[in-house]
Amino acid sequence: ENFKPAQVLDSLKAPSNHLAPNRKLHFSIAKDDNVHFEIDSLTGDLYLSRELDYETDSHFLLQVIIKDYNNPPKNSTVFLSIDVEDKNDHSPYFQDDFVVIGIEENVPVGTLVYTFNAKDGDGSFLNSKIEYSLEMSNMGENPFLIHPLYGTLTTASPLDREINRSVILTVFAEDQAINVTDRRLSSLAVKIVILDVNDNSPSFVSSPLSYVMEDVEVGFLVHHIIAKDPDEGRNAQVTYHILSGNENKAFVLDKITGLLTTAQFLDHEVQERYSLTVIALDDGSPALSATQVLTIIVLDANDETPVFLKQLYETAVHENRDPGEFVIRVEAVDRDAGLNSLLHYEILPGAGYEKFKMNSESGELITAASLDRETQEVFSIKGSPSRSSTAQLYLTVLDENDHSPLFAKTQYQISVTEDLEEGSAIMDLSASDEDAGLNGEVMYSLIDDTYGAFAVDSVTGSIIATKALDRETKSQYTFRAVASDCSTHFPRSTTVSVVVHIDDVNDNDPIFLQNPIRVFVPAETAVNETVATVRAEDVDLGSNGAITFNLMVAETVFQIDVKTGDIILREPLDSKDFSTQLVVTASDQGVAPRTATAVVVIFTEEQEEVISFSCSLYEASVPENSAAGGH
Repeated sequence: ENFKPAQVLDSLKAPSNHLAPNRKLHFSIAKDDNVHFEIDSLTGDLYLSRELDYETDSHFLLQVIIKDYNNPPKNSTVFLSIDVEDKNDHSPYFQDDFVVIGIEENVPVGTLVYTFNAKDGDGSFLNSKIEYSLEMSNMGENPFLIHPLYGTLTTASPLDREINRSVILTVFAEDQAINVTDRRLSSLAVKIVILDVNDNSPSFVSSPLSYVMEDVEVGFLVHHIIAKDPDEGRNAQVTYHILSGNENKAFVLDKITGLLTTAQFLDHEVQERYSLTVIALDDGSPALSATQVLTIIVLDANDETPVFLKQLYETAVHENRDPGEFVIRVEAVDRDAGLNSLLHYEILPGAGYEKFKMNSESGELITAASLDRETQEVFSIKGSPSRSSTAQLYLTVLDENDHSPLFAKTQYQISVTEDLEEGSAIMDLSASDEDAGLNGEVMYSLIDDTYGAFAVDSVTGSIIATKALDRETKSQYTFRAVASDCSTHFPRSTTVSVVVHIDDVNDNDPIFLQNPIRVFVPAETAVNETVATVRAEDVDLGSNGAITFNLMVAETVFQIDVKTGDIILREPLDSKDFSTQLVVTASDQGVAPRTATAVVVIFTEEQEEVISFSCSLYEASVPENSAAGGH
């Protein structure tokens, strides 16, 4: 295709055995085929009239017309096939001038990063066949590999954004012309940006040790905690937190800045060292962290005063002992040195302090008077070494059993109903003893006969009914209760009278004094005359024992007085052989009245009524579990 125009490509000749002497021929190319070629009409030499381009036309078929002007004239046509040979006149090219590629740093080796696709305008195979190569602009090991035939760019080694944030590569595309010197080359600049993943934990760069004076103000900056994370963006944003060691809330940590400040006053004598476990946490997903144990040393300031070995001393001494009794020895220390550490003890003024003396040098405390526990059991004494601190002394006077138990009342009285359930508590005795310990611990018991009706809980003093009560049998119980202390030596006791009144409940039916009652009434008895009187008794009290009488079936001949039980004739008897039976009820007046019945047989002198049952045998069926009182 690089053949220059106006040069002879070839010559068309007629075969020699067909040529006569002086024979004239004329050569021409068909009009449609003479764009790139021309032919000498006389000689048949074929010329290139314009440059050829293999990539446009790689083959031509020319129709050459040969005219013979001899006699007789004769024309012939020759088809000329021309193949254009490719010349490597095109360089490979990329569609882009510059490529930026992003890839995460944690991809495995062999991951496809990008596929390059260069083009070559040449037509033949080798002239347009492209091989790729790679060159890294900056020094160091190239972490990428390109396939020479397919143009695929892959990772050749692990990536680390924290070492190389980006890589600048030059990708070459070269055709494979047979003649190496004819090969053509093009290149493409490629920037590969290594994208961050959260693959690095924060690391502390600040010191794990800090010092602070104990007398600093609240809010004082103690330490600046710093942790670095080589990742970027949110993966590198670090926040700080205290995991442990700050249970007393002595410090506050700003989670953003890492500034650690005091949240309360420090005291070297209380705690001279803090060990804070601090975590630095990035904002990646998942978040990564690192911990550091930060040791804070609280430095001492000259603020020490003498301090008692105990803030509170407790001891006991017997009552009724002579003055001079040893009580206790108190002791204080001063961390200072020299004269400032020499201590002088004294008792501060207060209630009862005059009953004690303090040795100013040794700190020994003795009694200055005889003590009485029941007058004052506890003494609270303050002792002080000179210049500063105080200690509290609680002195307990030990008890002797010099008091008897005392009941809260001089006599206990209570009323209970006779239907009280067995085991029910009716009252609580209460006695106290001013003594202490076993000497003041009270136990209860009963003396005198309660007829088995009552018992007392020895510890609580609760009196309990131990059997069913019956007012009609016994309406009042009187007995004595005893309160005794539990002293192991010479126990003391007190008695009190207990009266229990038994109140009535309606638990008895009325009882007829006679049943049945037979009454003889003369036929000539006058109207409104009392012919008989029924009597009944109820052992209950009050309305529970008040009885009224009624006829179960209303009568016109007889009437009963509801209060007296008198049966009165209201109509004359109609015959001398008159007889009848009256059913009389006696009912008490309780809330749930109880009733009894009696039969009154009335007959004249001439006729004596014989009482008899209507049947010689009565039979009935009663279901089991029937309620009481059912008919």
